[in-house]
Amino acid sequence: MGMQNSKIDSCPLSTFPRKKSMESKQEAKHSKDIRESSSDKDLKELKEEEKEEEGAEELSKEELEEEVFFKFVILHAEDDTHEALRVQGMLQNEFGIKPGIIYAEMPCGKQHLQNLDDAVNGSAWTIFLLTENFLRDAWCNFQFYTSLMNSINRQHKYNSVIPMRPLNNPLPRDKTPFALQTINALEERSSGFPKQVEKIFQDSVYEKQKAIWKDSKNMVDS
Repeated sequence: MGMQNSKIDSCPLSTFPRKKSMESKQEAKHSKDIRESSSDKDLKELKEEEKEEEGAEELSKEELEEEVFFKFVILHAEDDTHEALRVQGMLQNEFGIKPGIIYAEMPCGKQHLQNLDDAVNGSAWTIFLLTENFLRDAWCNFQFYTSLMNSINRQHKYNSVIPMRPLNNPLPRDKTPFALQTINALEERSSGFPKQVEKIFQDSVYEKQKAIWKDSKNMVDS
């Protein structure tokens, strides 16, 4: 009898912990499955979000790369970027001459000469920001002479080069190179500045240059 009781008593003690252990393992496995399922779902959603963001980035790049014929481009010394931005904002916001761009905003990754060619031929007017910095910058001098020759050699670009003395740090007349002295400059400090701007930036001239630019682009693309 003692032996039987011993056997009977030992069964509950040995089987119950195993059952509990199995249940714990099942629960752990179930929790793991839920976590993995949730993780897979989160990962899938994350990938979908990344794909959407990539699509939006590609779209914005396409929009940015869409070619625009600008009304003006401002060529300036590197140290005059802030002044160029100020002049750009003034011409666009106060006089409604838009769109305009400054040289510092030209796309990166291209050679300087290519950017200069795109800037000059991709806009109706080329504005040179005449400052003390401009005179000291050899690249700016090269930009001016290249743009001046372009305006001479291309009939529709005649009178498209506009020197401008801005409010801040303007280049004195006695320091201005002779070639620049032959062109009437915009004088921001002058009381006649608004009339100068109105006289130069004519919509009819812009539309004519834009049509020529479009035709040339179509010929290249075809």
